[in-house]
This record gives sequence, C-alpha cells and structure tokens, in this order.
Amino acid sequence: MSAENQGFNTRAVHAGQAFEPRTGAVVPPVHFSSTYAQDGIGGLRDGYEYGRGTNPTRDALQEQLAALEGGSHAYSFSSGLAAEDSLIRALTRPGDHIVLGNDAYGGTYRLINSVLGDWGIGNTPVDMADLDAVRKAVAANKTRFVWVETPSNPLMKITDIEALAAIAHDAGALLVVDNTFASPYLQTPLALGADVVVHSTTKYIGGHSDVVGGAIVVNDAELAEKIGFVQFAVGAVSGPMDAFLTTRGLKTLGVRMDRHSDNGQAVAEWLLERPEVEAVLYPGLPSHPGHELAKKQMKKFGGMVSVQFKGGEAAARTVAENTSVFTLAESLGGIESLMNYPSEMTHASVKGTELAVPVNLIRLSCGIEDVEDLIADLERAFTFLK
Repeated sequence: MSAENQGFNTRAVHAGQAFEPRTGAVVPPVHFSSTYAQDGIGGLRDGYEYGRGTNPTRDALQEQLAALEGGSHAYSFSSGLAAEDSLIRALTRPGDHIVLGNDAYGGTYRLINSVLGDWGIGNTPVDMADLDAVRKAVAANKTRFVWVETPSNPLMKITDIEALAAIAHDAGALLVVDNTFASPYLQTPLALGADVVVHSTTKYIGGHSDVVGGAIVVNDAELAEKIGFVQFAVGAVSGPMDAFLTTRGLKTLGVRMDRHSDNGQAVAEWLLERPEVEAVLYPGLPSHPGHELAKKQMKKFGGMVSVQFKGGEAAARTVAENTSVFTLAESLGGIESLMNYPSEMTHASVKGTELAVPVNLIRLSCGIEDVEDLIADLERAFTFLK
C-alpha cells in the first residue's frame, strides 16, 4: 500500500520514521550535530552541510507534517509566529496587503500590524463569514494574502475555506489557513483549496505542553522554494530536540484529538444548560451558526470551547481563578486541560481594537482527562458565582 492510500494514524506513526538501518532502532536517532563532515570541498553526504539549513530530525518531522496535511513540502520553525513571519516575508513585498479575520489570534495581528506594518505591509480585518465584505476588502487593496483561522481563536467562528479560496484566487491572492485549532486530523485546508497552511505546533500537534514550534505546509514547489530560502536565510528553525518532541506528539495526534473532541462536546453541552452562562461558543452545538459548515469541513469539532457569562467580567474572572483540574495558563492543545482569560492573556495585544475579545469570555482547552472530572471542576468553580 502506498503512503498516499494509508490512513491518518498510519501516516502519523510511519511518515518520515523509517527504522535506523545500522542497528534497526525503530525510533530514529535525534541528530544534535550542528555541522556535517564533507567528502572533499562540496562533497555533501545526502545534502547535509550545516544545521541551520538541514537536520535529519527536522527533515523527518517535515515529511511527517506534509504527509498529514496532504502537502508536498513542509517547514518546521522555532515557533508559530516565526513561521508566519517567514511566510509573510517570503511571499509579500512593501505595498502588499493582507485581509485577515477580525477575530484573529492577537499574536498574529500584532505581527502583521505592529511589526510588518512598519515594513509596508497593510492589513484589513474583516468578518470572514461575510463573503461580500471579504470580496470588497480584497478588491480595495493590493491583496496578497487572505488569512483565516477556522475555528477562530477564541470566538470559535467557522469560515468556508472553499469559498474564501475562490475569492482569493479570483483576485490573484493566496489563501492562508491557520489550522492550529483543528489540526490536520480534523481538517485539511489544502484539500479544500487553501494555498498555505500554518500551525503553532506548540498546540495540538506537539500536544504535551513541552515544546514550542511552528510549521508551514504547501503544495506548490515555487512557494516552497521561496519559503525555504527565507527560513534558511533568517534561521528560525526548530532545534533537533524540539523536532523530536513534536514528532513524538504528532504520532498520537489522531487518538488524542478523538478524546479532546469528545470532552469538548460534553463540556459544551453541560455549559449550555447553566443559568450563569450567556453563550457557549462551540461548533459542535447545533445552535452554533457555523455548525453545518463545520460538519462539512471537519471530522469532529475539537477540544476548544469558549463561554461568556451573564455576570460579565467579574464572573469570567471568578471562574477562571477557581478551577483545579483546568489550569489557568496561556496556550492550548495539551493533554492537560487549560483555562484562559483571553482579554488579559493571549489577546491582550488587541485590547481597544476591533479585534478585542469580550471581557466576559473565558476559553477552555479540554484535555484528555476523564470528562466527569472536568465537569465537576467547572461545577465547583461556578459555586463561587453565588
């Protein structure tokens, strides 16, 4: 059976992971060398010269990432934002424009607006569910990228990837999809028409809250060459141990995402019945405006749940600071459940802008613990609201 015809979990375990030929070790060794001996000047062994350019452990991870996203080329970076920075600098020039979701991750917006804005890259935040608004924003500028997160962070909006790809391509632009929340197990944007997929591999792909990383996956050789050049020239690569930890996490992504999704669904349904709750933002709920589209684009609905409280900011802060199984911390996608207050944590950089997160909202990253314990933990936290 060819690798292309293998199932997701088989590819996750085996892509880029051939046993070591000398000893037969089933886990490939981690290559820590920063440089490689040459057989005479320019006589490289398998193309290896210097660690910033290539490393066997990183190469194995990149093969694994490409196989799971359905891409031909993947690049592993030192962080998700390093990946986004290299992508933008590789494929845009001063005067170009990015149309992005008006609920984009705060770090992405900070990079595009506050860092690359000074380099001459413009941006327009827009509601990605409003396709007419997207068309107008794309047409009004020299748009190079349409940039979307689906599900979005933390408002859990679902965007039609195929429709956005058509809008972008009609305008000569590229569609970039941040697939961090869904992971390649739940959603493969390249198959839906996207040109570029980006990840914070720190999250579900790594999956254990012990490594920081990012990734870019593409299907176009010309785009890949430009991205690879900037990665080599700038040097924001993942180190060998980071690559190894990410590969190890990626091998169990499918089984973890099944559990994350089941727990997220159960927690969302429990929250929906609570009188203290104003809204539950989870695409697995039939009441979610993007539910039908999510069913079409995604295998399951993931482990991320956002909730808004009738008691406003005070209620959100109270719950966030009174859980024990859910840990109050930034990040998401690990095996342990995390609680986040985005307005003051992950999205503090967009306070006061149209991307600001409601102050009565908390974001839950449902881990793989027993769901009864997650619900009991939340129920106890809710007692502090009375």
